[in-house]
Amino acid sequence: MMDASKYQVGYYPVDKKYNKWVQKDHIEKPPVWCSVDMRDGNQSLVIPMSLEEKLEYYKVLLEVGFKEIEVGFPAASETEYEFLRTLIDQDLIPEDVTVQVLTQCREHIIRRTFDACKGAPSAIIHFYNSVSVAQREQVFKMSREEIKRIAVDGAKLVKKLSSEYEGNFRFEYSPESFTGTEPEYALEVCNAVLDVLQPGPDNNVIINLPVTVEMSLPHVYASQVEYISENLKYREYVTLSLHPHNDRGTGVADTELALLAGADRVEGTLFGNGERTGNVDIITLAMNMYSHGVDPKLDLSNMNYLVEKYERCTRMHVYERAPYAGALVFAAFSGSHQDAIAKGMKYRSKNKLHQWTVPYIPIDPKDIGRTYDADVIRVNSQSGKGGIGYLLEQTYGYNLPAKMREHFSYLCKDVSDHEHKELKPDDVLAIFTDHYLNLSCPISVTDFEFMRENDVVKINITFMRDGVETEMEAEGNGSLSAVNNALSAYTAEQYTLQVFTQHSMQGQGSHSVAASYIGLETENGEMFWGAGTDTDVFKANTNALLSAFHNMTKGGN
Repeated sequence: MMDASKYQVGYYPVDKKYNKWVQKDHIEKPPVWCSVDMRDGNQSLVIPMSLEEKLEYYKVLLEVGFKEIEVGFPAASETEYEFLRTLIDQDLIPEDVTVQVLTQCREHIIRRTFDACKGAPSAIIHFYNSVSVAQREQVFKMSREEIKRIAVDGAKLVKKLSSEYEGNFRFEYSPESFTGTEPEYALEVCNAVLDVLQPGPDNNVIINLPVTVEMSLPHVYASQVEYISENLKYREYVTLSLHPHNDRGTGVADTELALLAGADRVEGTLFGNGERTGNVDIITLAMNMYSHGVDPKLDLSNMNYLVEKYERCTRMHVYERAPYAGALVFAAFSGSHQDAIAKGMKYRSKNKLHQWTVPYIPIDPKDIGRTYDADVIRVNSQSGKGGIGYLLEQTYGYNLPAKMREHFSYLCKDVSDHEHKELKPDDVLAIFTDHYLNLSCPISVTDFEFMRENDVVKINITFMRDGVETEMEAEGNGSLSAVNNALSAYTAEQYTLQVFTQHSMQGQGSHSVAASYIGLETENGEMFWGAGTDTDVFKANTNALLSAFHNMTKGGN
């Protein structure tokens, strides 16, 4: 039996006046991004990345465009130490990139960290200690003053060692478990650290406010961030950073609201990998900004490549419905969704729109390397005529008339339903070809000759069935009408040519392929369909007619 009474509010809201972020309705510019895939992401893996895998993934982060990358906790393990030394010794840190290293506020760990960073062209020394009520009372059993002293002593030591070691160093301090800390006390500790580090025009310091554990609704965190931002000393020389986790599943919301509240920087992982439910997902954050017209300054144009590298290096899996990156996030199986998307795409093309307004699809899949045919319109037993027809047209160039699309959609859905599978584009083409296109019929045309008299077309045509040729004469208001009348007379079948459309599929001039679609209606109102293609328009029309006639006389498509 679940018992909610054991839980109580464990966070500390600030005064309601710290809510100016509410007045803002969008993020106007991207934050400074810092990837912590190499640290938070890596430490959460069942099998941490090897040195070779870390180097491969590090190169991916550079390709994406990260200018700050937390490469590890070098005092924690030999692999972490060796990885940082490899980056420095092999000159693998670009001039415009800063590596970041994590250390607790403990003297031997800080010294080991500086040993690892020796000679770094640009490095952020990120030191931290936990300041929350629960940690103070249960773990450290220390007073507020004693906990603050740990942070201040850590600041003094990193400042001292930075002048003794070769390298270019910046400082970052995190009051760990900020979300479980009294905001005024967290501010007191941060300001005490800043008094030691003395931020200035040439000494920008990062104050990082980690959502070590999500404990509140996102708006509470945003107001806490605004409170710190407005009361922090040396604010103009301080970069206010966020490090949200995702325990309540609202890490992205925490971050977006906190950016509205005055934060300048975000630490997260590409796909949200991290301890417990993970760190904040930078891809989701960046693409959310992109969808609002803000360039996130990260290159996410080849999402499939990023997913493949991530899954191979980390042995993790990107959920199929993960925002933007999941394999199915643009997929529409629902008939009504498919129809709206297909119409929206055609509207956009017809009106040559630059703005993206297609229903159900928040961004253009092509912007992140996805395709419309394989990623947007997906066919199963729930799909509709609009989507299936659009898929056939976009992938293979066949533009079926409306009533034929409806008939075709039932064929596709029936196959999907009975075989319990999604139909790929080549499956859809196979169904179209098998049921309609240039069907092999018992009746064929072996010869013909047209004559035009005013508005009437006369035809001499030879049909063959079972090896026997028969010449027929007929007339109509066009060549197809004349052939159809000849066929009806030859077979003595009663039907009406109800639907006829055609279009050019590809190429130019004599090399273009004509596609024709014909619907024949019987006396009882039943429709039968056929399609034909040929470089000769008349042959394409005849193929379509004979295919439809064959379906009608054999009893259905």
